[in-house]
Amino acid sequence: MPHSLWLKAAGTAAALTLAAATASHAAPAPQQAASSDAAAVVTLRYDDSRAAGWEAAISAGVASWNLNVDNVKLVEAAPGARAEIVIVATSGWPQATLGPVRAGGQVRVELGSQAVSQGHDKTRIAAHEIGHSLGLPDTKPGPCSQLMSGSSAGTACRNAVPNASEQSRVESAYANGLTSRSPAAGRLLVDAG
Repeated sequence: MPHSLWLKAAGTAAALTLAAATASHAAPAPQQAASSDAAAVVTLRYDDSRAAGWEAAISAGVASWNLNVDNVKLVEAAPGARAEIVIVATSGWPQATLGPVRAGGQVRVELGSQAVSQGHDKTRIAAHEIGHSLGLPDTKPGPCSQLMSGSSAGTACRNAVPNASEQSRVESAYANGLTSRSPAAGRLLVDAG
């Protein structure tokens, strides 16, 4: 098995464990009306082919969002296919375009190693930056229980699970299977401490 596939598999397993453990401490998400219409789920593709070294963190961050929201699902784009969320590794601070990105649109997530060198958790960084792509701004300063508090929660914070309010805001942004073909008109959010 190629090393990158092994890292993704390990990251997904770690994400499921992290999400289950963290969810037991999180406030319950608001109840969503059951929908038999699968078309109401917005599928967004992500491309992490230029994010070497972040594969496990990205897999864990994606799994956290997929486990905690119902009407938007993140899937890895096939090689060469257009993706709505382009994820790259950089040497600077993490940053991302503020969404919500729509199917057919495109945003960029930069996973910066500068935050990691200062002690911040890679999985939390990946989940936080993906949160920006889904339309969530920073909530700084904030506690560790808020994923979007980012670096203001300190380097000891490892929470990569959106809280109930964050989950609700993403659910609302993608309500009724919103499938506008226009790209997100968001601004770039730099998550420097």
